[in-house]
Amino acid sequence: MPRRRYELTDEQYERIEPLLPEVEGRGCPYNDHREVTGGIFWVLRSGAPWRDMPERQGQLEDCL
Repeated sequence: MPRRRYELTDEQYERIEPLLPEVEGRGCPYNDHREVTGGIFWVLRSGAPWRDMPERQGQLEDCL
């Protein structure tokens, strides 16, 4: 699958992956780290508000 605008390359993601927390199985479950970081970087790089983030970048949901 080709990389889309504002998405991290595999090499970039591999560099930050060890810094991300591991899933511990308690509390609110983590979403896929790659999806979340992709969404964060999309917003930062595009300058768009969170509500305009494309669905392919994941959904930011509250854990109730």
